[in-house]
Amino acid sequence: MTTAPFGSWSSPITADLIVSKSVSIGEVFVGGDDVWWSEARPEEGGRVQLVRHRPGGGAIDVLPEGFGARTRVHEYGGGAWWLHGSDVVFVNWSDQRLYRLAAGTSTPTPLTPEPADRHGDRYADGRFTADGRWVVCVRERHESTDAEPINEIIAVRVHHNGEPAEPIVLVSGSDFVAAPRVNPSGNVLTWFRWNHPDMPWDGTELCVASMYDDQSDDGQIVVGDTRVVAGGRDESITQPEWAPDGSLLFISDRTDWWNLYQVSAEAVHELVANGVAADATPIAPVDAEIGVPQWVFDNSRYAVLADGRILVAWFKLGIDHLGVIPAGGGAMVPLESPFTALSSVRAFGYGAVVVGASPTSEAVVAVLDIPSKPDIDGSTAVLSAPLRPARDLGIGTEWYSTPEPITFATSGDRFAHGLYYPPTNPEFTAPADERAPLIVLSHGGPTSAARPQLNLGVQFWTSRGFGVVDVNYGGSTGYGRSYRRRLIGEWGIVDVDDSIAATRLLVDRGDADRDRLIIRGGSAGGFTTLSALTFRDVFAAGCSLYGVADLEALARDTHKFEARYLDSLVGPWPARSDIYTERSPIHHVEDLECPLIVLQGLEDEIVPPNQSQMIVEALDANGVPWAYLEFEGEQHGFRQAATIKRALEAEAYFYSKVLGFDLADDVEPIDIAHL
Repeated sequence: MTTAPFGSWSSPITADLIVSKSVSIGEVFVGGDDVWWSEARPEEGGRVQLVRHRPGGGAIDVLPEGFGARTRVHEYGGGAWWLHGSDVVFVNWSDQRLYRLAAGTSTPTPLTPEPADRHGDRYADGRFTADGRWVVCVRERHESTDAEPINEIIAVRVHHNGEPAEPIVLVSGSDFVAAPRVNPSGNVLTWFRWNHPDMPWDGTELCVASMYDDQSDDGQIVVGDTRVVAGGRDESITQPEWAPDGSLLFISDRTDWWNLYQVSAEAVHELVANGVAADATPIAPVDAEIGVPQWVFDNSRYAVLADGRILVAWFKLGIDHLGVIPAGGGAMVPLESPFTALSSVRAFGYGAVVVGASPTSEAVVAVLDIPSKPDIDGSTAVLSAPLRPARDLGIGTEWYSTPEPITFATSGDRFAHGLYYPPTNPEFTAPADERAPLIVLSHGGPTSAARPQLNLGVQFWTSRGFGVVDVNYGGSTGYGRSYRRRLIGEWGIVDVDDSIAATRLLVDRGDADRDRLIIRGGSAGGFTTLSALTFRDVFAAGCSLYGVADLEALARDTHKFEARYLDSLVGPWPARSDIYTERSPIHHVEDLECPLIVLQGLEDEIVPPNQSQMIVEALDANGVPWAYLEFEGEQHGFRQAATIKRALEAEAYFYSKVLGFDLADDVEPIDIAHL
């Protein structure tokens, strides 16, 4: 092995490798014997393609050139396409209209009219009715720049003759709606709703109503009175699904953990017909999270299998697991699988199909054969060859840093969590007396979570001799409702405390150099980064990707979905504008004395570019080393290959100059002011 300083190691995990043929796998659906999934492709400008896998025939791209399945509802999207047999309806990114690609055809046809304003009508989170006549979904209507968009549930005729017809409004009146699902008989609609200032992980209501389709050629649907099944401002309900027997399943955090509940078909009928309150039965309670926060639409964390059992993905102490619940109830039986991060769980044949990843594998689309009689102590889910395997990166797993789950003491006599990735390179070692530079990752959301799956963006750093700690600070998902609510009124304090506590643990253990500590984050993680650099004196450098600098500006300028999010994270605005001023890095720029690189998309509607520009102006006025890169055509989060490559290499170049090491990579230099 070659001895060389940390940070200067050469690595085959380059920015080019990271973006080359990279994809982000989204939702999976099953149509007969076929499995479909979506792929976001940076090399195609972030386009989302639909892929269909036929038995014995391999995978083929479905959408023709010029079409991509991605929605702008809530700006974060998700749930942009739905399947019925071989019939697919999707939201087209360029105009946000609904299109149908019928079985056996190659040209999508529009189902919804062209709105008066570009992207004025946006759609998400739909399903076909059982007979395939209708799609029922969420519509977000932007009618005026002076008023909030209107969110409602609508029905769209799938089969029509002539021009696209105006959708039928089924449910309106709430600030937000999600997950409209029609029961197998086609006569009951369920959905969940919430209102400002709550976010969907704070409090939602699960609703049902009768639904009548007159079966006429013109097509009319009538929805009855809304009945509330469960929920409220102190209970977060998500992912309602109808079981084949007509019972209603959903996830609730009423016991602190997002667990599974069921309402019988008879109880649903009595509630819909007569308003009789329905009791929900807990199914195999566990001190773990089955649910995830509704940042994007159409999360799928469980599925009813063909034999009536329920397959669930459950998250505990930073790691995803699989479990199966017997038909009719009973204790959940853990299933061994190679995956530590799971999404999009769907029933398929007598087993299931999932999107799964591990510390040594990027996400794959995998078919699982679930044992018919798993042992109470656990059995193994049999994994067939992935339908969509991970990329062949041409490097061995010895290059990958495997995360260590860590738990550490933090402020308030509490504990927090994270994943630590040590420097890993089979060809290099550092001098014996040197400690590694440490990158502290602050995830977005802030109600999100670090997941233990192969992330080449992390491995880019570890293989060059950096340690990386991905912090699941208080407020993160996966540790129960009470842990998630630690951030209420404390954003910019608890997250920063926990990030620093993780850093100190690793310094005290000898894993990190206290003089070469870096913090980086995007969006909400960018706010944590800027707060740590402004109000604390711990870090030697930082990177803010589309980060929040001015809380008041965010409260005034951000989109509807998060328009009142800061009411809970910070305090009611404008009534507590004093707290906003106190917590906003932009109002304390005289204390911002740490070298910083700032990366920003120019089409970001969530954190507008002016936030980053204000920070750069402050850095310049203070004479602090800084670099600033703007990217055309990028929204909140970078999706284009050229952007991802340039941003990563620029960040590495910046660290090499401000921390004083020689970068092994030959990258395009950037301008660094005051250096």
